[in-house]
Amino acid sequence: MVISAGRPRAVAWVRGEKGLRGSVTFYPVPGGTLVTAEIQGLPGSKTGFFGFHIHEGADCGGKNFEETGGHLNPQGKPHPQHMGDLPPLLENRGRAFLAVKTGGFRPEDVIGRTVVIHSDPDDFHTQPSGNAGKKIACGVIRRIKE
Repeated sequence: MVISAGRPRAVAWVRGEKGLRGSVTFYPVPGGTLVTAEIQGLPGSKTGFFGFHIHEGADCGGKNFEETGGHLNPQGKPHPQHMGDLPPLLENRGRAFLAVKTGGFRPEDVIGRTVVIHSDPDDFHTQPSGNAGKKIACGVIRRIKE
């Protein structure tokens, strides 16, 4: 199967402490969304992996990004089956690139929500959030005008 992404429909400009920044882009594809992330300035970690999720909140406010709320989960499913659950980012020399197709949502479903990077990897079983550690970066997902 070939994924043809076309033009992106949404983007989040992610920001965190000490120069952590990047973009997360959402492309419509048959059956869901192609999510790409390009991040730089990630801190070192024991594993090199960082939790990466879409959260229900519409704002990155608060001292520790508290206003992002929990994982986007309108169907009330257990973790890691939330709409907002994504694979972890893998850091190499402070940078990460991710491209993943998800059937869990369309770009329009997440516009106005937040993308969050966590300090630790997701363990894929602890409820409700995968024990991914503190929130270290955030971006609000915005519609791209055509």
